[in-house]
This record gives sequence, C-alpha cells and structure tokens, in this order.
Amino acid sequence: MAAYKLRMRYARTLNLLQLLDKKSFFLFGPRSTGKTSLIEEQLGEKATIVDLLNADTFIRLTNRPSELEQIIEAGGQKLVVIDEVQKLPVLLDEVHRLIEKKKICFLLTGSSARKLKHGGANMLGGRAWEARLFPLVTKEITDFDLDRYLQFGGLPQVYTSALPSEELNAYVNVYLKEEIQAEGLVRDVGRFTKFLHLASLSTGEVLNFSKLASDVGSAPSTVIEHFRILEDTLIGFFIEPWGRSKKRKEISTAKFYLFDTGVTNTLARVKHLERNSNLYGRAFEQFIAMELRAALSYHRVPEELTFWRTYEKHEVDFVIGEQFAVEVKATVKSSDRDAKSLRLFADETSVPRLYLVSQDPIERVDGRLHFIHFEKFLKNLWDGKLFS
Repeated sequence: MAAYKLRMRYARTLNLLQLLDKKSFFLFGPRSTGKTSLIEEQLGEKATIVDLLNADTFIRLTNRPSELEQIIEAGGQKLVVIDEVQKLPVLLDEVHRLIEKKKICFLLTGSSARKLKHGGANMLGGRAWEARLFPLVTKEITDFDLDRYLQFGGLPQVYTSALPSEELNAYVNVYLKEEIQAEGLVRDVGRFTKFLHLASLSTGEVLNFSKLASDVGSAPSTVIEHFRILEDTLIGFFIEPWGRSKKRKEISTAKFYLFDTGVTNTLARVKHLERNSNLYGRAFEQFIAMELRAALSYHRVPEELTFWRTYEKHEVDFVIGEQFAVEVKATVKSSDRDAKSLRLFADETSVPRLYLVSQDPIERVDGRLHFIHFEKFLKNLWDGKLFS
C-alpha cells in the first residue's frame, strides 16, 4: 500500500459554533477522534478552554471546584470548553450553577461516559444536550481510499499516517492502560484482553453471550459487563433489533460493532483483508454502519439505527427508523439473490425505501428496492437526501 503524506487537517462535518448557538453541549467521542483539534480550529480564541489534562488545572479545581468561576472570569468569554470533564465530575455542579446564574455556554468534552453515568454526576437536567464526534467519514476525506479505510479505519492520526499499523497498536495499548487499567474498570486485564480479541471477531454478529463467556473463561454476566465497558468508553456500540414486524417474531438479541474498522482489525490481529474474504465483507458492513451512525448524529436526525432478523435467520443489516433499510454486500456485481432479505422485509413492512448497497457500479430500481453503489449512497446520505 502506497505511503501516505501526512495531512494535519480535514474539514470536519460537526459544526461546534452552530451547536453552541442553541445550547450548552456535552461532546463525547473516543480518544483520538480529533476533539481537541476540532475545538482549536472552530472555536480558537472565541472560548475559554479549561483543560483537565493539565496537572495544575486539575489539582486546582480538585481542591476548589468553585475556582472554575474565577478561571472563566479571567478568560473573559461567555463560551467555555471543559476538556475531559469525566476526570472531575464534581465540576458539573459548578457548570450547572454558572449556566443558571451567569448564562455561560459550555462545551463539555469527554472520551468516556462511564464515570458520569455510574458516578451519579450532575448531567445538568437538560441544560446541556449531547453531540458525538466519530472517526473521519467519507464526506471529510477528499482523497478517500476504501481499501485503506477498511484495513486501518478513520482515526485522523491513523488514516494520514505512513505507519498506520504502528499507530493502531499504540492506540489499543493506550486504551488498555489508560482507560481500563488506570481506571480499575476490570479485575483481570489479561482476560479482558482476550475478551477484546474475541469481541473484535464478533463485530457485526448477533451476540451469543454464553459462547463468548465460555471462550473467554468468564461468566456470561462478566462478558455482558465487558461489553458495557466498551460502550461506556465509546469503543463500541450496540444495534438493537427492529421490532415492528407484524408477521414474524423478532429475535431480541443485539449486534455489537466496534467504533472503527482499524481498531477492529488490530484487536482481531488481521494484517491484511483479502478482497473476496468474509473478513473483507464484514469490514465493509462495519464501514457502512459507521457512516450511518455518524450521519444520524451529525444531521441531528432522531431516528434509531437497528437491524431486522427473523428466526429463519433472514436479516437486513440496518433499518433507520421508518425511513429506509440497508442491506450491505461487498460484491462488485450484485444480483436479485443478494436482495432476498430486503424483499422479505418489504413484504412485511411499509418502510418506503430499501437499498442494496454494494460496489457494483450499475444502479437500478425495482419498486421500493434500489440497487446502488456505495459512493452514491453515501453522497445521498451526507447530502441529507435519505432523511425525510
């Protein structure tokens, strides 16, 4: 694979000033998705930045949280960023007070929601909404290379690196050491590391907790808790079954995806994706899942990302509310057979648009069913044409 020249900036889709014009916001995103760069680029000198990764600032506010107001007054801005707020959740009481009394607008960033969710932190009672930052998406990459993205993912420091495998290995090690070991989230890091490997191999599959627990050597309840850790630290996400079918009984088991194809391959120890392999097909499906999830969030579309599956194991990869459904195939030549599950889904639902997304350049439409190349599908997605 050709060496890549480093590009330090991509035009990110998320517009922070547009968000903050309406409300204070929590901005969550996994490590290295570019939260700090985005803040520097879009907010610059418009905001006072309180960096809790700065030891002096952290110690000062740990001892006296009320000094947050003095820091803000010294900065002279009505827009304030608190970076990595989960490191000092007690500050949220001060944030609450300053929103109410001083009408200050806050951007509260974090790479983990776990401390906030499980520590009884003040989530501001609707005074701050939530936004997410994801790895780079196709709309943000002018020189998009599908094979590179499927193998190495979209973390900015990885996608632009001449040594993406080294970057990913370091990323995984930092996650294990700083998010897992340092926070004491699990008792047995070695067993959790084994779980991560097996979870990466299960990305995109309907989860079988009992089998995974047996393979890891843990109780099913422990494995479930491990998946929750991945979710809370933003390393993965669940997709629940779409349950509106009137004829078939749905399976009430979730699928799980890691947040980035490169992280998945690193944890799964996949060095190379063969074009016609199952691993390639799964990476392509995960890529589309990442794009759908990011588009729903960035466009602020209040629809759920789900999947449809029957006891006969007919499955449609993604269903977006009542708006459209997507079946993903990595093939370069799609056929009617590829659309079998979509046609069954069409017989049982009134979802108006069904997409067979593949790498086939030939587009055709058959009633509600659209056979479409992934690039055109994603362009329509990011242009907002798929959302009514």
